[in-house]
Amino acid sequence: MADTSTTTPGSHTARSKSVASAVLLDMADTTWRIFVPTIGLLLLGRHFDLKFGTKPWLMLVGVAVGALLAALLIRHQIVRPTEEKTR
Repeated sequence: MADTSTTTPGSHTARSKSVASAVLLDMADTTWRIFVPTIGLLLLGRHFDLKFGTKPWLMLVGVAVGALLAALLIRHQIVRPTEEKTR
């Protein structure tokens, strides 16, 4: 029997690359949402600790606020696609 598949050569590969790039973009989007607020506020807290002599309290506050902000950004990232699917 002959293969009656109607796919063109390379069409599966193109779809695989599209899925892979979508996954990589989603991972990059999640990564910045975690690291930028957490590390940024940690460094800001460290700077103010050195300036005001409150070591390590403002750094710890920066990490806590950064982690909370990161969690909210990740939640927003998760909720947004599910809202678009329901429309």
